[in-house]
Amino acid sequence: MVAGWTLVKTFPAVRCLCQTHEGWVGLLRNVSGLPALTAARHCDSCRCYSRLFLSRGRLLNTPGCGLCRVVLPCTVEEYQVGQLFSVAEASKNETGGGDGIEVLVNEPYEKDGEKGQYTHKIYHIANKVPGFLRRLAPANALEFHEKAWNAYPYCRTIVTNEYMKDNFIIKIETWHKPDLGTIENVHKLDSYTWKDVTVVPIDIADRSQVSAADYKESEDPACFKSTKTCRGPLGPNWKKELVNSQNRMCAYKLVTVNFKWWGLQKRVENLIHEQEKRIFTNFHRQLFCTIDKWVDLTMDDIRRMEEETQKELADLREKGNLRGTSAADA
Repeated sequence: MVAGWTLVKTFPAVRCLCQTHEGWVGLLRNVSGLPALTAARHCDSCRCYSRLFLSRGRLLNTPGCGLCRVVLPCTVEEYQVGQLFSVAEASKNETGGGDGIEVLVNEPYEKDGEKGQYTHKIYHIANKVPGFLRRLAPANALEFHEKAWNAYPYCRTIVTNEYMKDNFIIKIETWHKPDLGTIENVHKLDSYTWKDVTVVPIDIADRSQVSAADYKESEDPACFKSTKTCRGPLGPNWKKELVNSQNRMCAYKLVTVNFKWWGLQKRVENLIHEQEKRIFTNFHRQLFCTIDKWVDLTMDDIRRMEEETQKELADLREKGNLRGTSAADA
């Protein structure tokens, strides 16, 4: 039990905040007799704990949620290969000069009837964050651990920071569906959570959604035409043209951010949501514009590529120059 609070009521067991173990959710009352109640989510296995204060029936300081819907002119099956190919390529483009991605684990997993590929990576970003964060944060606060369970077409990613521990978590849950982004609540959130979710449609062919610093003509779906699939360039009505096509899908990416730091919480949470949208936009523009490089690959090809990339990333981080996306450039 949390010091200074007494348990009033418990609810059925649910997944803990890190989505790894079964935990419990309950209402706690301050033992000092103060009328404030708090909804608590706690996991006895990994000690992840979140306290959500109630005021007049409304939760305060709750994790912010945003749902990005990314429609693409490919099938769900094609995207599985394209996504993994693009992740490997993007990892190399984001690594160098001490910063970037370090792959610790990449292996199959099976648990509770779910099976797929598990990865554990460390993101070193000391030179990629805005100056105000770099000045405030200790060096080890700028390393982030990403654990991902890719049970395609569903994928769950958890990003944590060892310095901030339970005070920082990013959770990205993605469903890949063969539609045009028309499913209202694909993650089946409860009504209380769903009504506060901000839905952000991402159009990969919309030049206005890309910053001048990020724009590359070679990665512009409005200019690109695939020689292998004859898809593209994507015009203003490209989504409407996919209505009767089999080559269509949507990646529904639900991003939950919880950052607890007095005076910085809202600012940093908003920054993270903005950066996630930026990453999703640029990533999927690149994915489509490289379709000729990956459309003929198999999953065996991808696994071999991932092994080679893991070794290459280690060399790039040690010897390469700093490169890739910087939050300061947004």
